[in-house]
Amino acid sequence: MKFTLSWLKEHLETTATLDAISEALTDLGLEVEGIEDRAARLSGFTLARVKHAEQHPDADRLRVCTVETNEGDKQIVCGAPNARAGITVVLAKPGDYVPGIDVTLSVGKIRGVESHGMMASERELELSDEHDGIIELASGEVGQRFIDWLAENDPAKVDPVIEIAITPNRPDALGVRGIARDLAARGLGKMIPRDCDPVAGSFPSPITVTIDEDTRAACPVFYGRVIRGVKNGPSPKWLQDRLMAIGLRPISFLVDVTNFFTYDRNRPLHVFDADKVHGNLRVHRARGGETMMALDDKNYVFQTDMTLISDDNGPESIGGVMGGNQSGVTDDTVNVFVEAAYFDPVRTALTGRALKINSDARYRFERGIDPTWTPTGIEHATRMILDHAGGDASDLVVAGEIPDVSRAYRFDPAHVISLVGMDIDEHDQLASLVALGFTPDGDKVWVPSWRPDVGGEADIIEEVARIASLTKLKGRPLPRLTQGVPKPILSPMQQREQTARRTIAKLGYNECVTYSFIDHTAASIFGGGAETAMLANPISSDMSHMRPNLLPGLLQAAARNQARGFSDLALFEVGHVFDGGEPGEQSLMAAGLLVGMTSPRDVHGAQRPVDLFDTKSDAEAVLAAIGAPAKTQIMRNGGTTWHPGRHGQICLGPKKVLGAFGELHPKILSAFDVSGPAVAFVIFPGAVPLPRKTGVSRGPLQMHDFQTVDRDFAFIVDAKVPSQDIVNAATGADKKLIASVMVFDEFFGGTMEKTEKSIAITARLQPTGSTLTEKDIEAVAAKIIAKVVKSTGGRLRA
Repeated sequence: MKFTLSWLKEHLETTATLDAISEALTDLGLEVEGIEDRAARLSGFTLARVKHAEQHPDADRLRVCTVETNEGDKQIVCGAPNARAGITVVLAKPGDYVPGIDVTLSVGKIRGVESHGMMASERELELSDEHDGIIELASGEVGQRFIDWLAENDPAKVDPVIEIAITPNRPDALGVRGIARDLAARGLGKMIPRDCDPVAGSFPSPITVTIDEDTRAACPVFYGRVIRGVKNGPSPKWLQDRLMAIGLRPISFLVDVTNFFTYDRNRPLHVFDADKVHGNLRVHRARGGETMMALDDKNYVFQTDMTLISDDNGPESIGGVMGGNQSGVTDDTVNVFVEAAYFDPVRTALTGRALKINSDARYRFERGIDPTWTPTGIEHATRMILDHAGGDASDLVVAGEIPDVSRAYRFDPAHVISLVGMDIDEHDQLASLVALGFTPDGDKVWVPSWRPDVGGEADIIEEVARIASLTKLKGRPLPRLTQGVPKPILSPMQQREQTARRTIAKLGYNECVTYSFIDHTAASIFGGGAETAMLANPISSDMSHMRPNLLPGLLQAAARNQARGFSDLALFEVGHVFDGGEPGEQSLMAAGLLVGMTSPRDVHGAQRPVDLFDTKSDAEAVLAAIGAPAKTQIMRNGGTTWHPGRHGQICLGPKKVLGAFGELHPKILSAFDVSGPAVAFVIFPGAVPLPRKTGVSRGPLQMHDFQTVDRDFAFIVDAKVPSQDIVNAATGADKKLIASVMVFDEFFGGTMEKTEKSIAITARLQPTGSTLTEKDIEAVAAKIIAKVVKSTGGRLRA
């Protein structure tokens, strides 16, 4: 949004400097993106007077001039046809930069005659495109700065241009008056009334307007009137200067009027050539397939439900977007129909986007203009046309009704202070809201019609804070709620998550952060893919379901790395997995993946493929770090994720699974296009029991005064019985006395059957109350034998 300083002062009575206005705008949320100070580039030029001019001795089109300057008489060679004695000119001296030709002047010779400067044209100073001759001034003193002369005689030429960024929620700032309102509320001046009396019609409008019933939502109201006998032509100089300053090309007065109100009041208008309108106008939905050439000289084909304004011959305008070329005004136009309507923001945006039309009208309608100013806007436009182009205005034609956008919300000044954190006086709060157009009414505040962005109490509080300036907000430390050492901020589960992440990273894994959404196939492989975990509106087909496991994301990352030549990988992730779509159907998981070899090749031959024992030790390290009990059991039946004979579950019992480790199933590696070997582990931090004591201190070190006793046992069992079953059975024989059980030998053959094997274990007994006697040891040994025989169906080896 661009506007000039003088344009702003048409609405705001202020003595504030340009810098103060710029700082205030940015602080108010209307960020200043740039200021074009056109006087700055002209500051070095001064006025001079030509005392004498004669023909160049060696050039027919050049003249040698003696010019009176504030530094004495100077000789300047000039090729302008109007260079003559007695005129006042704009002088550029050696060393001055001339913006129009991008040259810094120096003393030079032209056809053998020395020239000490240049007399400038308007194009050379970027004042206009005029370059048929040098600038001639009707007044001015020798040595006077040119910018001072312009400020007195033609201020538009040096009027600063301000450009601000408009956020989508501030359509009211798309008009200069809306910007002035914000500055006035900040205290940088007072609003200047810019009202006009309604124009009385002198005849009935020969053109009427109707709105189809099914189009009332897209165009609730339409105002129009005919003005006869206008004289179209170039706009007044002040209007041309304003439009050119903000980058718009003046076309003709009738067109420039609509552009002026678009930027001045955020009120898009349209003017039809009344003599080119056949019959009456009708606002309706497009059936689909209609065509029209718009004002940008392009033909458009309309889709169903687009809002059109048509006469008896067909479409004449695209509602809220752009007018048609057929009924556009020209220099020969004498009768016009002025339109001021309100179009639905969403419908306008969809139409403009589908047709790929970006216009000032669409930009404003799709953000929301003030619907209640529609009748006032057409009165202002009518008055301006009558004052400058003459003519007679008809009675107003009105179709539809102005939509009711009135609304009020609760407002509590005390809540402002508590929410914003600034001590703003109640009187100042209400004064700010009144200056912005809000209307206090008891404990409520009515919102002005030009602020569609205000939709609740919080928005009103934001307006108060915005005017008060958030730069005045001072940081305050939060009060301490308790005395002494504060309690930990993180919950036990958050602490476990943090500990698990750091522990796995210390083990040499690289952390991955993958999406919580995966495709249906990957989710199904890991036991998910149910409808309860499916997204209602996925961003892509590869992200249709909530992940049931972290391993799919790690495997996809491994596949991408392998495709790029990185074959040895150690990846991990800590995050949530999901059983369904409800809030409680999620749990925390930590997962690690090892692929390839354990280390690079070396002369010592230390390199080897990763195996399940690598992930077993890593999983146990993570569990120990997050506080899992030291005594756990390793069990099978980890599911289809794992290799049937090369995995284990870390359990506290048959139903209490803390994690799993092992080789991934070959089918899974094939499905994710990962080349093995690949081993992994998963940990469920939520399954680890919380400690009974919540203190921060460690318990005493448990030392034993009595000597341990080791006893060896050999059992003959079926060859299919896992050795871990024997270890688990022996461990459970006497949990208080048996400290550990481990396998130290496996044997096949001898006198045993081919379907049998011998497993030898050693059990370590740790007494706590007294030294074990032989009787005590034999009793524990009997329990171990009985428990193993019962659990495995085996027998003690003789």
